[in-house]
Amino acid sequence: MSEERVTAALDAAGIDYTVTHHGQVGSLAEAAAARGVDPNRIVKTLVVRRGDDDHLFVLVPGDRQIDWPKLRHALGVSRLSMPSPEDAFAATGYERGTITPFGSTHAWPVIADEHVTGTISLGGGAHGVSVTVEAQDVIAALGATVADVTDSPTD
Repeated sequence: MSEERVTAALDAAGIDYTVTHHGQVGSLAEAAAARGVDPNRIVKTLVVRRGDDDHLFVLVPGDRQIDWPKLRHALGVSRLSMPSPEDAFAATGYERGTITPFGSTHAWPVIADEHVTGTISLGGGAHGVSVTVEAQDVIAALGATVADVTDSPTD
């Protein structure tokens, strides 16, 4: 059912997409190989907690990580945290590793890192499922705020 929620939301938003079924993967490299893309084309959707029943989605390229001071600054807050797996599920209706803003049980605000560009691969709402979409279509459909909120693990 989760995959269907994603595709229904993409259809409703008028976004062109391709679904890929690739089975479960254990790393970014495995996911990129299974999806036939470079690791920086995979975009992780992370759920971040601002407060009680107050979350947001952060779109992060696979080869980057959230820079917490940058994200706090972009949001104008002094504190953020990652919710537990149970709280992330309650906030989105998706298990960790399958989370996407599309078809979420709640339309949380979205921050897209400035490196989310071009053709990208997002989680498809179920393990081993992804969708390939154009970043600008995703950003526009979600009304995402684009900001510099990540760094490279080697920075």
